[in-house]
Amino acid sequence: MVEPSAGQQAAAVTPGAPVGDVNAHAPPLTEVKHELRLEVIAAPVTSAGYIDPLRYVTVWERTDQGVDAILPVGAPILAPGTVKVLAIIPDWYLAEPLVYFELLDGPDAGKVQYVAEQITDIARPGSILQQGQVIARYAASGTAIEYGWSTLNGVTLARATTGYEEGEVTPAGRSMRAWLNSLGANAGNG
Repeated sequence: MVEPSAGQQAAAVTPGAPVGDVNAHAPPLTEVKHELRLEVIAAPVTSAGYIDPLRYVTVWERTDQGVDAILPVGAPILAPGTVKVLAIIPDWYLAEPLVYFELLDGPDAGKVQYVAEQITDIARPGSILQQGQVIARYAASGTAIEYGWSTLNGVTLARATTGYEEGEVTPAGRSMRAWLNSLGANAGNG
């Protein structure tokens, strides 16, 4: 498109001439509905409390991007409060998934968390889960789970803020371990 210079008259438009891209098409309604379900909710901070989402952990492992842990096969990873499942990244690490979700209540409302790796039976994107409902379950095989803080697009907060290197202890990971411990997780200092 050519804009006229200041003081110039714009070119005349022929009546009935198309405006814009005549070959453009709106996205399918299913795609629009899918994208709307994934939208973040403006969640106000409330006084609601959280529960330990990892209450079935048998072994706490290292702190890196988040906190690594082992659970019994089939054990649930629970919604710590009301959450909205934003999306699943199916092949996040070694062909294992990551699901990230927004906290919709409590003092951390609006923040995003993730659980990744050895998980299965993951809640569908767009789902709103109440406190204690199952986000995912511990899978029969994989590399344990990792639970941490996320950005709105599923990038771990550790990667987004520190340029994470594999195995590196990050401020985001330490923050998540402290958050879990504040809920009675007894996750140690890892």
